[in-house]
Amino acid sequence: MYIAVMQDTKRYIQAEEISQQLTVPRHFMSKILKKLAKDGVISSIKGPAGGFTTNEKTLGIPLIEIFEKTEGLNSFNTCVLRLKECNPELPCPLHNQMDEIRNSLSSVLVNTTIDDLLKKDKEIFLKSISSITEINLNFNGSNVKAI
Repeated sequence: MYIAVMQDTKRYIQAEEISQQLTVPRHFMSKILKKLAKDGVISSIKGPAGGFTTNEKTLGIPLIEIFEKTEGLNSFNTCVLRLKECNPELPCPLHNQMDEIRNSLSSVLVNTTIDDLLKKDKEIFLKSISSITEINLNFNGSNVKAI
């Protein structure tokens, strides 16, 4: 999401910047970014001016695909109470309620793209995902300060 928000800056975004902005360990972030680039979700270029950027596929990809590539879909099949035997035949006390929630979440992730999330105010969105309280950006030729 950070790379997609920053696409208007017309530069490659480095893993270090993303890890700092989102307060995520750099090694962990680099691993995820490399996987997304390998899968064609984003593009990457090596070198001092390199980094990661969006491509023609990025904005139209459903969030469920990002979730699957980064988190895996096993969480949709795991018992919320962490019981070994939890399924429709042997449900835990929360199985039916959690099944409804999982189905709703799955529907939202299948029917929402990265582009859908970017249709609102980018500066507010960036502030909501960033750990830094003040960010100076250049969107469409005008400097913006997100505080």
